[in-house]
Amino acid sequence: MKGYILDYVDENEYKKLERALKKYNMLAYKKLNFEYYPSLRSGKFLGELISTDSDKNTETYELKLPSDLLFTQVHGEVKLKYMVYKDQNVVMLETLEPRDILLEGHVAELNTYKGVMISKEHEAKDKFMINLFSAMDNHNNK
Repeated sequence: MKGYILDYVDENEYKKLERALKKYNMLAYKKLNFEYYPSLRSGKFLGELISTDSDKNTETYELKLPSDLLFTQVHGEVKLKYMVYKDQNVVMLETLEPRDILLEGHVAELNTYKGVMISKEHEAKDKFMINLFSAMDNHNNK
């Protein structure tokens, strides 16, 4: 079987998201580049199958990337969304999520609070969420 080619829906935006992921979540970035991309190229499609289109012969997947629990609680799961064009042997990389915080992190240096990056736009909300989840974890550990 021939390998699959990785392509982008919007290469410029995807590369921005990827660079922000490298800066703020190195574990997810390393897994993505050294484990998940090679698997996709070889035709092993990872993650959850979201939808299929029999007319276009495509499958859409969502792959959760490893991340810190507190980051996930505050900003959401780190995910790769991609589409596979079976007849063309192309994997189309759509986006990385959480998109908003990653794009914000690409534009300007983000601060961290208790080890989690916080949005400049929603700083008070992010700090509140971090404090809330930290308090819940401390309460559950007692």
